[in-house]
Order: sequence, then structure tokens, then C-alpha cells
Amino acid sequence: MTGRSERFIWKMDGSIFKAYDIRGIVPDELNTGTARAIGAGFGAFIGGGDVVVGQDMRETSPELVAAFVEGLNSQGVGVVEIGLCSTDMLYFASGVFDLPGAMFTASHNPAQYNGIKLCNRGAAPISSDSGLSEIRELAIEFSEGRLAISGSLTRNRKEDILDRFVSHVHSFIDIDHLRPLSVVADTANGMGGLVVPAAFEALPFKLKVLYPELDGSFPNHPADPIQPENLVDLKATVLAERADVGLAFDGDADRVFLVDDKSAPLSGSLTTSLVAKALLDRNPGSTVLYNLICSKAVPELITKAKGKPVRTRVGHSFIKARMAETGAVFGGEHSGHYYFRDNYRADSGMIAALTVLQVVSNSDVPLSKLREPLELYSDSGEVNTKVRDSGKVIAFIENAYRDRGEMDRLDGLTVDLGDWWFNVRPSNTEPLLRLNLEARNSVEVASKLSEVLAVISKADSGSEAK
Repeated sequence: MTGRSERFIWKMDGSIFKAYDIRGIVPDELNTGTARAIGAGFGAFIGGGDVVVGQDMRETSPELVAAFVEGLNSQGVGVVEIGLCSTDMLYFASGVFDLPGAMFTASHNPAQYNGIKLCNRGAAPISSDSGLSEIRELAIEFSEGRLAISGSLTRNRKEDILDRFVSHVHSFIDIDHLRPLSVVADTANGMGGLVVPAAFEALPFKLKVLYPELDGSFPNHPADPIQPENLVDLKATVLAERADVGLAFDGDADRVFLVDDKSAPLSGSLTTSLVAKALLDRNPGSTVLYNLICSKAVPELITKAKGKPVRTRVGHSFIKARMAETGAVFGGEHSGHYYFRDNYRADSGMIAALTVLQVVSNSDVPLSKLREPLELYSDSGEVNTKVRDSGKVIAFIENAYRDRGEMDRLDGLTVDLGDWWFNVRPSNTEPLLRLNLEARNSVEVASKLSEVLAVISKADSGSEAK
């Protein structure tokens, strides 16, 4: 980067704007010039007042934040800077201060990336269909000089909210009834290295943290816990330490994945079930959301726990909107995002982790036993296939299965064939078709997966459906 001289040098075509956030390679796609223009665009969009701004530990975050703040100030918008934080801390600050927010992070992406997650006041989501597209157009106009980035406002202040955030996440558990579990947390040099030790300090757990140093170059392994290869160190340490639970956080620490005392990973669906049960015990009869690629075991568990299951599309903006509509106490996604009504309907990896630890504390059996009655099916995981036209492929699949099962188009195409089901949906950012499939056991999953992949291949080749 070359700093402020980039004000009008860098042009922006808007491609860094994704469905739910802004993300790109620094400096080729995202730089101080584009950050300044986006700040001005966001400032024009919200029309005044203040914005709370946080950042992760990536090397490029400070200069991008500084440029973004300049853009906000140029539109008469003040800033509450909370500095280094996790994304769920930013959402908490947005809720506590009742202000729009901006978090500089590229989450689990490699070191050369950075990005911005935006929200409205009270941590309300901003996505492509709720303001992000408008912000994109404004930012392009500012970057091209059709709107002026001028003027200055210095109504900026700094706030340290870590202690308040820790108190907030502790409010979701009963500290007096925790027992001294052994916990290993792999924070992967991400923002969990700041948040996890602070959250655990007052708790009766023996905590071992792997890679707590904040380092945006990710020298040990990528901060992407959904990939099995990034759980290797955590699993080995859980066994070596004879720990009760292992926690793996992504780069901005808003997602968490767990492993049990035998180092076996828990799926997002299983964690959703555990957290849902805990919250329904405290809020009987409440509504709980789950996205449509979660296991069928999730709504079955919610119903058994006398809750009201509601199925949703994939994605935080849809989950948060449905939570507002239904008053749901909790929402879970198979991808490791967990949303809490009393957390401004925002997701939090830390709240989810502490809730599961409370469940284990209250049980006489280890997590490896607790999970057994909740895992009723086997799944394929997400299988991605590169296709030329995802819309045509999905239409082909719909035609191929039209007489075999129940279908819906809530998000992509879901086909339920009784003993097994699958969902196919297009990626928002790549020419990929995402397939998730579940059946009664792993043998059936392998068989049905081969079947559906063959249909996808046939569809992409342009053959007619039979």
C-alpha cells in the first residue's frame, strides 16, 4: 500500500462485495483507497451519527481501518473505535451502544485477504438485499470521484469493551455450577487469542490455549476449523492432556467447532442440538431455528425438548431476520454459526462454547457419551462441484427427482426421499454447486452421494434428464 495518495488512484468495480460482507486480496482488490470509499459510502448510507469500528489481528487491518474512518468522518459520521476484537465483540458493541458497526476481518481466509463485516444499529444484519448493494454503489461513486470525499470530523473516541463482553457471555451460563473440566482451545493465532483467556479467567476450568499469539500471517495453520486438517493439533492435544473438550475458533472467533474427550469432532448440527436443548431447558416452549442443511436430528431434538423448530435458509441475514420475526431463543447453522436472542440475535462462538461446557459440567458422562443419542444419521459433509450454470443444473436435478420425493426451493433445491435427503444450492461467490446429503448410515451416504454426483455430472454435460 502507498497510503493516502491512493485516494483516487484505485478504482473499484464492486466485486469485493459478497452476499454478506466485503472481502478481497490486499492491496490488489482491497486497499486504503477502496476502504476510504467504502467508509464514505457506509457513512452516506447511514446518514449521520456514530459507527462502532473494530479490527482483527491482520497486518493490514490498522491502515484499512484508518482509511475507512476517514471516509466515515468525511460524511459527518463519528466513530467509536474498540480496537482489536472478535466479530462477536463487535456485534455486542453495536448492541450495547445501539450503533451501526464495521468489523475489519477476513475471517478464515488466508493472510493476503482482508474484509469488512457491516451491521446496522443493534447488530442488525446488512447483506446484499438489505443495504450492502446500495453501499456498494455509493462506494463506487466515491471511488470514481462522482461523489466527493471531503470535509473532516474528529468526533471519534476509543472504548475498551473486553471486560463488558466477558460479563455478557458469562450471563449465558451458571458459573456456580461449573465443574473443573480440562479444556483445550486452538485459537490459530486469531482473535480467540485475546478473547478466550479473558473469558475463561474467572471460570473453574483448566485451560490450555494453542497458538494464542495474535499473528495475521497464521504461522501454524489456517484459522479455518471447518477443514479437518486444521483440527490435527487440537485433537492430538486433547488426547495428550486427557481433556474433556476441545475448542477450535476461526480467525475472527465468531465460529467455534468442538471435539470431544476422544478427539472426535462434533458437527455443527450436533452442537446446534446440544445448545438448543440447553436453552430450551431454560426457556421451555421457545422457538429454535436451524438451517436447511442441518441434520434431521436437529428438529427432532427440538420437538422432543418441547420447543418449536423452524427451518431457515443458509446465511446470517436470513437467520437473524427470522429470529426477529419469530422471537426464537436460538438459531444454529451446520457451518458453526450459533445465534442467540439475548445476544442481539447475533452469532457468538464463545457463547456457544460456554453453553456446551455448561452441559458437560451438568452431566455425569463425558461428551463422547452425551453425543451418542443425538447422532441418528450420517452425512456427506459439504461437497462442492464446479459447474457452468448452477441454475440449469438444479433444474435438471429437480426434473430427475420429480416423482421420487418431496421437494422445496427454500434455498436452492432440497429433495427429501424419506430415508435420505439432499440439498443443492449455488455458491454466492464462485461457480460451484454445494451438495449436502444425509442418510441412515455411512454406507447409504456413500451410495446416494455417488448417485447424486452422477446426476450433477450428467446435468453439467448438457444431457437430458430421464
